[in-house]
Amino acid sequence: MTNGHHSDLPEVASGPAAAGETYQRFLTDLFGAIAYGQLSAFERMSSDARFSPTLHDRATLGRLAVHEYAHFELICERLSAMGVDPEAAMRPFQPSVDAFHDRTRPADWYESLMKFYVTDAISDDFYAAAASRLDAETNSLIQGLKATEQPGEILLSRLREALADDPRLASRLALWGRRLVGEALTQAQRVAIERAFLAGLVDGGGQEVLDAEIKRLTAQLTRNHSKRMSLLGLTA
Repeated sequence: MTNGHHSDLPEVASGPAAAGETYQRFLTDLFGAIAYGQLSAFERMSSDARFSPTLHDRATLGRLAVHEYAHFELICERLSAMGVDPEAAMRPFQPSVDAFHDRTRPADWYESLMKFYVTDAISDDFYAAAASRLDAETNSLIQGLKATEQPGEILLSRLREALADDPRLASRLALWGRRLVGEALTQAQRVAIERAFLAGLVDGGGQEVLDAEIKRLTAQLTRNHSKRMSLLGLTA
C-alpha cells in the first residue's frame, strides 16, 4: 500500500548495494518479509470486510484485499525465480508479524480501517527505503507494487467521511493511531535488528553506522506518519 510520501524517505546507503551472497540473503529476507506482510494484509482485509457498514464498503475492502493477494503472488514468483522457497523465506517473519497483529486487534470497523491506513503505509515506507539503493530490477518490482491502485487514498477518503459523519470518532481514532504507530515502529526496528535487515546496504562502519541508519529511518517513518494523520485532521 502506498501513501504518496516515498520521495521524502532517506536513502539507507551511500554507495552501490553489495553484491554476492550477502546481497542475496538480504533480498531473500526483504521479499520474505514483504510477501508475508501482503498475505497477512489480504487475510485481514478479507476477514474485516464482513463488518463493513455498507455493501459498498465491503466491496471496496474486498477489492483492496485482491490487490494485496496479487502482490503476494508476484513476490512469491520472484522468490521462486531466485531459487528460494517462498514459504521458507516468509517463515522467519511469521511469529513477530502475527504477534504484532495479536497486539493490535481493532475494536470495530473504523479502528480496522485506521489500522490498514497506518500500518500498511509504514510498511510501504520501510520497504521503499530499503529498496531505494537496490539493483534496478528489484527496486522497480517493489515500486511497481504501488503503481496500480492507491489504497492509501481510498482509506483516507473513507476515514475522512467517517470522521465527518461522527466527530466523536476523532479522539478515539487519534489515540488508536498513536498506539499503532508505536507498535509498528517497534516492529520495524525489531525486524531491522534481528534480521540485520539493512546491514547489506550500509557501506562499512559496523554496528554504529547501522544503528544510526535505523534511527534516521525511524525518524522519517514518524514524520511521514504525522503527515498522514494531519490529512485526517488528527494529531499524531
